[in-house]
Amino acid sequence: MKKLMVLFFAWVTVFSVAATEEQFKFTDMQQQQLFRELTHELRCPKCQNQNIADSNALVAQDLKRKVYQLVSQGKNKTQVVDYMKQRYGEFVYYQPALTPATFILWALPAFIVVLGLIVLFRKRASQDIDPDKLAQAKKLLEDE
Repeated sequence: MKKLMVLFFAWVTVFSVAATEEQFKFTDMQQQQLFRELTHELRCPKCQNQNIADSNALVAQDLKRKVYQLVSQGKNKTQVVDYMKQRYGEFVYYQPALTPATFILWALPAFIVVLGLIVLFRKRASQDIDPDKLAQAKKLLEDE
Protein backbone atom coordinates (compact mmCIF):
# COMPACT_ATOMS: atom_id res chain seq x y z
CA MET A 1 0.00 0.00 0.00
CA LYS A 2 2.85 2.36 0.85
CA LYS A 3 4.45 1.83 -2.56
CA LEU A 4 1.13 2.55 -4.22
CA MET A 5 0.79 5.86 -2.31
CA VAL A 6 4.34 6.91 -3.26
CA LEU A 7 3.68 6.02 -6.88
CA PHE A 8 0.40 7.99 -6.85
CA PHE A 9 2.05 11.13 -5.40
CA ALA A 10 4.93 10.88 -7.87
CA TRP A 11 2.42 10.58 -10.72
CA VAL A 12 0.42 13.61 -9.48
CA THR A 13 3.61 15.65 -9.06
CA VAL A 14 4.87 14.86 -12.55
CA PHE A 15 1.60 15.86 -14.19
CA SER A 16 1.21 19.02 -12.11
CA VAL A 17 4.70 20.18 -13.11
CA ALA A 18 4.01 19.41 -16.76
CA ALA A 19 0.73 21.30 -16.54
CA THR A 20 2.40 24.47 -15.29
CA GLU A 21 5.11 24.47 -17.96
CA GLU A 22 4.11 26.53 -20.95
CA GLN A 23 4.51 24.94 -24.35
CA PHE A 24 4.89 27.12 -27.42
CA LYS A 25 4.03 25.53 -30.74
CA PHE A 26 5.41 26.94 -33.99
CA THR A 27 4.57 26.34 -37.62
CA ASP A 28 8.22 26.01 -38.66
CA MET A 29 11.71 25.69 -37.21
CA GLN A 30 12.69 29.24 -38.19
CA GLN A 31 10.03 30.72 -35.93
CA GLN A 32 11.10 28.44 -33.10
CA GLN A 33 14.75 29.42 -33.56
CA LEU A 34 13.84 33.12 -33.67
CA PHE A 35 11.76 32.72 -30.49
CA ARG A 36 14.68 31.05 -28.65
CA GLU A 37 17.12 33.68 -29.86
CA LEU A 38 14.86 36.56 -28.80
CA THR A 39 14.07 35.11 -25.36
CA HIS A 40 17.81 34.82 -24.69
CA GLU A 41 18.53 38.38 -25.89
CA LEU A 42 15.69 40.13 -24.07
CA ARG A 43 16.22 41.03 -20.43
CA CYS A 44 13.59 40.61 -17.75
CA PRO A 45 12.64 44.07 -16.41
CA LYS A 46 12.16 42.68 -12.91
CA CYS A 47 15.18 40.36 -12.69
CA GLN A 48 18.10 42.74 -13.00
CA ASN A 49 20.42 40.68 -15.17
CA GLN A 50 18.49 37.62 -16.32
CA ASN A 51 17.01 36.95 -19.72
CA ILE A 52 13.34 36.12 -20.12
CA ALA A 53 14.12 32.55 -21.17
CA ASP A 54 15.62 31.78 -17.76
CA SER A 55 13.39 33.95 -15.60
CA ASN A 56 10.32 32.70 -13.76
CA ALA A 57 9.00 36.18 -12.97
CA LEU A 58 5.46 36.93 -14.09
CA VAL A 59 6.59 39.82 -16.28
CA ALA A 60 9.10 37.51 -18.00
CA GLN A 61 6.35 35.00 -18.70
CA ASP A 62 4.22 37.79 -20.16
CA LEU A 63 7.13 38.90 -22.33
CA LYS A 64 7.66 35.34 -23.57
CA ARG A 65 3.98 35.12 -24.51
CA LYS A 66 4.20 38.45 -26.33
CA VAL A 67 7.36 37.37 -28.18
CA TYR A 68 5.59 34.15 -29.16
CA GLN A 69 2.58 36.13 -30.37
CA LEU A 70 4.72 38.54 -32.44
CA VAL A 71 6.83 35.74 -33.93
CA SER A 72 3.67 33.77 -34.77
CA GLN A 73 2.33 36.86 -36.57
CA GLY A 74 5.43 36.77 -38.80
CA LYS A 75 7.36 39.66 -37.25
CA ASN A 76 11.12 39.57 -37.70
CA LYS A 77 13.75 40.03 -35.01
CA THR A 78 14.11 43.78 -35.53
CA GLN A 79 10.37 44.37 -35.30
CA VAL A 80 10.06 42.34 -32.08
CA VAL A 81 13.05 44.06 -30.47
CA ASP A 82 11.74 47.49 -31.50
CA TYR A 83 8.34 46.66 -30.01
CA MET A 84 9.93 45.58 -26.72
CA LYS A 85 12.23 48.64 -26.58
CA GLN A 86 9.30 50.94 -27.24
CA ARG A 87 7.29 49.29 -24.50
CA TYR A 88 9.99 48.63 -21.85
CA GLY A 89 12.88 50.92 -22.82
CA GLU A 90 16.45 50.23 -23.96
CA PHE A 91 17.13 48.22 -20.78
CA VAL A 92 15.13 45.26 -22.08
CA TYR A 93 17.65 44.49 -24.86
CA TYR A 94 21.09 43.14 -23.96
CA GLN A 95 22.71 44.77 -27.01
CA PRO A 96 21.85 48.46 -26.74
CA ALA A 97 22.20 50.75 -29.75
CA LEU A 98 25.17 53.08 -29.96
CA THR A 99 23.94 56.46 -28.74
CA PRO A 100 25.85 59.36 -27.20
CA ALA A 101 24.91 58.06 -23.73
CA THR A 102 26.11 54.49 -24.38
CA PHE A 103 29.24 55.79 -26.12
CA ILE A 104 30.12 57.79 -23.01
CA LEU A 105 29.52 54.75 -20.82
CA TRP A 106 31.91 52.66 -22.91
CA ALA A 107 34.52 55.35 -23.65
CA LEU A 108 34.74 57.00 -20.23
CA PRO A 109 36.66 54.19 -18.47
CA ALA A 110 39.20 54.05 -21.32
CA PHE A 111 39.53 57.84 -21.24
CA ILE A 112 40.16 57.80 -17.48
CA VAL A 113 42.85 55.11 -17.85
CA VAL A 114 44.61 57.04 -20.64
CA LEU A 115 44.39 60.28 -18.64
CA GLY A 116 45.84 58.51 -15.57
CA LEU A 117 48.75 57.15 -17.62
CA ILE A 118 49.48 60.61 -19.03
CA VAL A 119 49.52 62.13 -15.54
CA LEU A 120 51.72 59.31 -14.25
CA PHE A 121 54.28 59.67 -17.04
CA ARG A 122 54.36 63.48 -16.74
CA LYS A 123 54.93 63.25 -13.00
CA ARG A 124 57.66 60.72 -13.54
CA ALA A 125 59.31 62.90 -16.23
CA SER A 126 59.24 65.92 -13.94
CA GLN A 127 61.07 63.95 -11.25
CA ASP A 128 64.13 63.46 -13.46
CA ILE A 129 66.84 65.63 -11.92
CA ASP A 130 69.10 67.80 -14.03
CA PRO A 131 72.76 67.15 -12.99
CA ASP A 132 73.69 70.83 -13.40
CA LYS A 133 70.91 71.93 -11.04
CA LEU A 134 71.91 69.23 -8.56
CA ALA A 135 75.50 70.52 -8.57
CA GLN A 136 74.27 74.08 -8.02
CA ALA A 137 72.12 72.96 -5.09
CA LYS A 138 75.07 71.14 -3.49
CA LYS A 139 77.25 74.23 -3.92
CA LEU A 140 74.60 76.43 -2.26
CA LEU A 141 74.31 74.03 0.65
CA GLU A 142 78.10 73.97 1.13
CA ASP A 143 78.28 77.76 1.11
CA GLU A 144 75.86 78.06 3.99
